[in-house]
Amino acid sequence: MKLGSSVVADGDGEPRLEVLAAVCDALASIHREGAEVILVTSGAIARGMRVMTLPQRPTTIGELQAASAVGQGKLYRIYDELLRERGVTSAQVLLTFFDMSARTHYLNARQTLATLLEWRVLPVINENDTTATDEISFGDNDFLAAQVAVLVAAEELILLTDIDGLFSADPRRHPDAHIISEVSDFAALEELEIGHTTSPLGSGGMRSKVVAADMATAAGISTVICNGLRSQALSAVLAGQREGTRFAPREARYSSFKLWLKYAKPSRGTLLIDAGAVRAVREGSASLLPVGVVEVLGNFDAGDAVDIAEAPDGSGERGPRLAKGICNYSAQELRQVIGMKSAAARDLLPRASEEAVHRDYLVVD
Repeated sequence: MKLGSSVVADGDGEPRLEVLAAVCDALASIHREGAEVILVTSGAIARGMRVMTLPQRPTTIGELQAASAVGQGKLYRIYDELLRERGVTSAQVLLTFFDMSARTHYLNARQTLATLLEWRVLPVINENDTTATDEISFGDNDFLAAQVAVLVAAEELILLTDIDGLFSADPRRHPDAHIISEVSDFAALEELEIGHTTSPLGSGGMRSKVVAADMATAAGISTVICNGLRSQALSAVLAGQREGTRFAPREARYSSFKLWLKYAKPSRGTLLIDAGAVRAVREGSASLLPVGVVEVLGNFDAGDAVDIAEAPDGSGERGPRLAKGICNYSAQELRQVIGMKSAAARDLLPRASEEAVHRDYLVVD
């Protein structure tokens, strides 16, 4: 379950204690019934802003990190006390994007969370804003929540916000907008006006929640967006009733490793490939060889993730991303062997791999 900043704090940055108490009531109730629950929370920066009486959300990394440092402990103390009063032991867990993008850290985080759940401890997770930067940040806790859901193979992801769900248009500007109660086709959402509008205290918006739902449902995880300011809404969701917007889980197409590769490991460059390689990649049964690579964009090292796209056609426009994979070559090495058959590539670079990207380390979009 993920709580957005607008649920955690009011417009002045004060914690919504009644709302948080109601959420903790619900969490404690299902915890007593045997459910394994993880809470992902925003609001550390908002809490720090209030403590420091900052008039608006900071914009520089240094100020955001400082505000988070002031607010994080105070925010967790609220959850810890509310849950302890309800007989639930909690644990604070701070994660960064690096913890998800580095495979060893990813597996360590999964083991830690699994142990806490085995001990019947409720993890309260937030991004470690005090050390994250733009380059290694989730950008929004919706993405963090989706990553955690995939990490622990959750059954359901619940995103609590300050509106009732996903609407056909922004209800703040379109009074005739209607709520969409069920989503099974993400492609159909492209016709909707899904905005980035956020609260003054938060960094997300409805678009980030839809992307998070896309990530989670690709792993077979049912996802719900609902109004966290209405306790009856959360109660309805937990009871399996229709409330908010529910995104149906899709058949899990990828292993845990490939889900990590697709969503967590950042791409450091792009490989443009020819038509023959495109067919091989789309079928998903063949590795990408140097002979199929037409152009290498960016600078990356062997072991980094790269996007894979079709080389420009006669119109001069390259195709959309086809896949993502872990490259066996650095950008500098691969540029030396572009278009070469594997044997010729090894003649030039004796230690070179036969594959630019092996099929076991490649995930098709």
